[in-house]
Amino acid sequence: MLAKTNCNTASLAPFTQPLEEKQILHLYRRAGFGVPFGTLQSHIGKSATQLATEVIEEAINMPLTEEPEWSTWDNTFYPEDGDESRDIKRTQISQWKEAYVTDLRINNLRDRMSFFWHNHFVTELREYDCPSYLYEYITLLQTHSLGNFRTFVYDIGINNAMLKYLNGDKSGKGNPNENYARELYELFTMGEGIGYTEEDIKETARALTGYVKRDEGCGPILFNPNAFDTKSKTIFGQTGAWGYDDVINILFAERPNEIATFVCGKLYEFFVNPLQVPEITQDLAATFIANDFELAPVLAQLFASQHFFDEEAKGVIIKSHFDVFYNFTNETGFQTTNDMVLDGVNICRMIGQEVFNPVDVAGWQRDRDWIGPSTLIGRWKMLEFYLNETYALNEDQFSNLAIDLAGGPGNIDPEDITRKIVDWFLPLGFHSPEDYEIATDIFKSDVPENYFEDGSWNLLSSYASKQVLDLLQHLIKQPEFQLK
Repeated sequence: MLAKTNCNTASLAPFTQPLEEKQILHLYRRAGFGVPFGTLQSHIGKSATQLATEVIEEAINMPLTEEPEWSTWDNTFYPEDGDESRDIKRTQISQWKEAYVTDLRINNLRDRMSFFWHNHFVTELREYDCPSYLYEYITLLQTHSLGNFRTFVYDIGINNAMLKYLNGDKSGKGNPNENYARELYELFTMGEGIGYTEEDIKETARALTGYVKRDEGCGPILFNPNAFDTKSKTIFGQTGAWGYDDVINILFAERPNEIATFVCGKLYEFFVNPLQVPEITQDLAATFIANDFELAPVLAQLFASQHFFDEEAKGVIIKSHFDVFYNFTNETGFQTTNDMVLDGVNICRMIGQEVFNPVDVAGWQRDRDWIGPSTLIGRWKMLEFYLNETYALNEDQFSNLAIDLAGGPGNIDPEDITRKIVDWFLPLGFHSPEDYEIATDIFKSDVPENYFEDGSWNLLSSYASKQVLDLLQHLIKQPEFQLK
């Protein structure tokens, strides 16, 4: 399905041609979860730099998901009865899930990035089960999604959810826990085996001791100076009685190149291609360092570049389950209900992508790991359900989509209409004329052939909505549909 080499030889120089429909759709599939046809039209003709700037500024200025009334609840707010307490927590988590996934679908780059960081600075809700911790964690991801990475790393390490998840709340002098120290270097900043030693991990764990003061359950985790190891430690060759602040300062002072290369490599794999081009990663890393680890300049350079818009960058990433669902809902632009969105999110959970619960501390592995016999069928069924529900809700929106994509109701060429619908949903279209012919036959199948021949058929016909439904049911099962 996908090439095992990255053939993109374009540079990070600005892409200077006025943006066309497919290029804008490409940007929104990577920097968000797709875009409705009408919204896309308003961007045609803009420069890549202009649109990238708009997308990034929108993300930076976007308000956070609304704070729930229980955002600061600790154990004192919950009933003593364990069953009742669990029921209340379950309801609160469900409320926050609905609020976040609703924003995730429509917030483009801001929550595309918060979801990226959710799979980078991983926590698993099932391991701490505190609504207030979850709220703080997701809000932190949104707040820093395009901000300063050094500040982000500092704040995430003393976040309640992270302290609980990686046992920082049990790490005191004489018995330091190495979990967070290891993941800080291996998964969060430099990569496995790069830039650190086992001794650095041990010494760092000692410097991170002391965050052990809390009530049982959902109380805030606080620093207890009596539990902190005050003795001298040596980290990356620097010796002193280091504490938490010192660890972050030393890390970014002594390992800037390793951090920048690792983070920019992950951003490249997520937004451009699972296979890095080392020269591009290094150029992005140089931008990252030159801007004191601010994320926005890196993304601005990438999203406005010839490399990002090169034809070799399109259709080379396998969609996640959330991509499959959200891209399709956004790109059809169909009327939906909250229940329909939550049903899709729950199917994503059943086939392996549960929001707030990545599979382990390393997160979802993405790309080829999304595709298997059971997950592929689950993806089909998820979209079949969505199409049937939206068709029952308002079948006219199907013919209206075709009218938009076909350039108006005056287009009565079923082959051209089919091609335009196919090319809207498939990043590279079909690979063979035969596949387009099959799709056209499906689009025409419920209409007598003479209606096409004598010109009596058009997209305002009573047949049209069902024709579009049949074609979309066919497209969602194609290999090319799994790509973005």
